[in-house]
Formats: sequence, structure tokens, C-alpha cells
Amino acid sequence: MNNKLKVYKEFVEKELIPLEQLLINHQYDELYSKLEEKREQVKKLNLWAPYLPKKFGGQDMKFLEFVSISEILGRSLLGHYTFNCQAPDIGNIELISRFGNEKQKKEFLEPLMAGKIRSCVGMVEPDRPGSNPSWLETKAVKNNGDYIINGRKWFTSSADGATFCILMAVTNPEAKNKYQRASMIIVPLNTPGVELKRNISIMGEKGAGFYSHAEIQYTDVRVSIQNIIQNEGDGFRLAQERLGPGRIHHCMRWIGICERAFDLMCQRAVNRKITPNETLSNMPIVKTWIAESRVEIDAARLLVMECARKIDTEGVSSSRAQISMIKFYTANILEKVLDRAIQTYGAMGITDDTPLAMWYRHERGARIYDGPDEVHKLAAARHILKAYEPKD
Repeated sequence: MNNKLKVYKEFVEKELIPLEQLLINHQYDELYSKLEEKREQVKKLNLWAPYLPKKFGGQDMKFLEFVSISEILGRSLLGHYTFNCQAPDIGNIELISRFGNEKQKKEFLEPLMAGKIRSCVGMVEPDRPGSNPSWLETKAVKNNGDYIINGRKWFTSSADGATFCILMAVTNPEAKNKYQRASMIIVPLNTPGVELKRNISIMGEKGAGFYSHAEIQYTDVRVSIQNIIQNEGDGFRLAQERLGPGRIHHCMRWIGICERAFDLMCQRAVNRKITPNETLSNMPIVKTWIAESRVEIDAARLLVMECARKIDTEGVSSSRAQISMIKFYTANILEKVLDRAIQTYGAMGITDDTPLAMWYRHERGARIYDGPDEVHKLAAARHILKAYEPKD
């Protein structure tokens, strides 16, 4: 591990992991107050948002280099947020910096990069399958230089306390190509007609602030047509541009979780006595879990790193099969490793005395959000088979 990675890991271990119990115990006011202090420390240490250009406080890291940092941050429930590397903000930063106009960059991007505001993304709808993002009910209709927006979104992660939402809405319902019907529009969340209906309970936890998922109603919401990102009908294409790198961010965070869970499992195995003279580490099944987990985590990391390398060298469009493969593979490894770690802890594993139970509750969604496993398997196979199709 190089010196830069060691600095990040030391900060996570010493400054953030001791604060995790505040999140687990839902002590949000105290947690956010302390995290703001930690975010200022991160800036002073020149560790802030390493993927950003240096002129915006980052370190201008290439994608492949940043994914190693992302894994380290994933070891803590608080890692990505503290370093301004959290979804959905990091994806929105990438999207607006690449495709936003100058007004959007000044008003929304710059304060987001500085960590002064937060953002969210409104794509999924309760009455439409998230696996079919081309089929949406939310509509944006032009009216005197504005869009009038009506619709309902849910699982709008981190909307509670966010300043704006990048909303996916149908602007071209008559377009023959279903993938050219929707657009991405920036909607300030203080606009009249925007109503945060609730923070959705995830396996018993509603969360608050950044750690939440909202349902939002949009009723006759009026925003300027200047808030559209690029052109009408570009929404689906932009979503794919945003979600490709975003899936790598998720995968490396999951590998960080796996590594922490693996450490906890191994520590438990060697320290938990099952007789006066034996520990769990003497049990063949526990040794099997440890061996399998080690291999699977390492294999997932290699797949993700290769995908990141390909994105750096060939771009997102050429890496679609790899992006789908790492998404479903890593999500499943995460579930397996967490389950084994919890089983190793026994009854303690399902309590909140360790972070394992919270990860298990919230990361089961890894196999659903940003595209369910089944869709990614079909997409990967489709891309792979193109190379085998007969040439004219």
C-alpha cells in the first residue's frame, strides 16, 4: 500500500470508525455535527474528493487510481460521505461537469464540489419498474420558457436536506425511439410544488439527512428550460453515462465493506472460544468460509480494477459488458461475505453491536438498485454475443 492510501486508511480507522455507532443508533444530529468537523479536517489534509481537478480542491486522480481510495473509504459506514465521494453526489458532479452548461456549473456544480450543498437523483417511480427506465410517468411540459413537471418518484436517495434533484422526466412522449422520450432536468427542491412525502423505511430504518431514501411528489413544478442537461431526449443516454462509472464506485465501496467484514470475521474466529481449548477458527466450516471469502473478494477486486482500466483507456461505451458483470458479481459476493461474517458472530451478528447487521439491512439492495442482477446478466450476455454475430 502506497503512502497516500495509508493516509486515507489511517483517517478512516482513527477518525470515522469510532463515530459509526452514532449512525447505527440513529443519533443523526450529533453525527452530522461531528462529520462536518471531519470534512473540514479532510480539506485541510488535502484529502478532499480526490477525483476532482486540483483547482476544485481535489487531486485530479485517474479513475483507476481513485477506485483504490474508494475501497478504503468503503471500510466505514461514514467514509465516502466524509470525503465528498458519496453517491449520488459524485455521480451528479461527474454528470454536470461533463454535460452541464455554464450556468448549471456555477449555480449547482461548484457548491456541490465544495461540499456546501447536497443533491439527489429522481429516476425510479413507485408505479413503474426500475428495471425499465424508458417507461416513465413523470412528465415535463414546456410552458412560456419553463417546464411544468408532474409526477412521483421514490427511492430518491439522500433527498432529505438536499438542495437540488436531477430529475428524469418525459419531454418527448411521441418520439418513436423510446430511449429518446425523457430528459434530465435540474429541479431545486425548494421550488413550489415539490413535496417530500416521506423517508422510506428500509428494513425498519427511515434514516435522516444523507442516510435516507425519499418519496417525492412533483405537482405543477415550474423550472426554467435552462435547467435541462444538454438536449431534450438525451435523458437515457446521460443516465447511462452517469451510471457506468457510478456502478464502479458502488462496487469498490462494496469491496471495502467486504474487507472490513472479512477482518471482523477472522478476528471473531480466532478469539471466540467454543470450548476451553478451542476457538471458532478450529472449525472446518469457518476455515472454508474464510478461504472462500478471501478468494471471492480478491477476484471481485481484479474484475473491478480491470473495468476501471478499460474505462480510462477506452471509455464507458466500450466497457458496458464489464460494468454489468462487476455490478452483479460484486453485489453477490458482498451478500455472501456479510452473511458468513454474521454467521461467525452467531447471535451477536444480528445485533447492532457491530456494523454487520446495518450493512446487511441496507446493502441487500445492492442486487436491486442501479439495475437488478437479472437485467445486468442479460445486458452482459448481449454485449458479449455481439462479437460472435455473423459479419456481412
